[in-house]
Amino acid sequence: MNEADALDLLHAAIRTIMVACGPPVAAAMAVGIIIALFQALTQIQEATLTFVPKIVAVFLALALTGAFMGAQIHNFAEQVYGRVEKGF
Repeated sequence: MNEADALDLLHAAIRTIMVACGPPVAAAMAVGIIIALFQALTQIQEATLTFVPKIVAVFLALALTGAFMGAQIHNFAEQVYGRVEKGF
């Protein structure tokens, strides 16, 4: 295994993490922006108001995209094991 193989594997790992974590993070960000806008418009400054909708959105995103996320991680694991099998 040389430096190019290690960097390629690291690049694939980071890409897999970004793609797999994207849906829940995007859902939390979108709900957070909507709640922040609602709080700014109504001047309700309750700190706990943001947590419950974000948690619900993240769990809903995980339930809807769990198979996609698992497939991405599975593809990465197959790629790594294939490289180990071939000796990199």
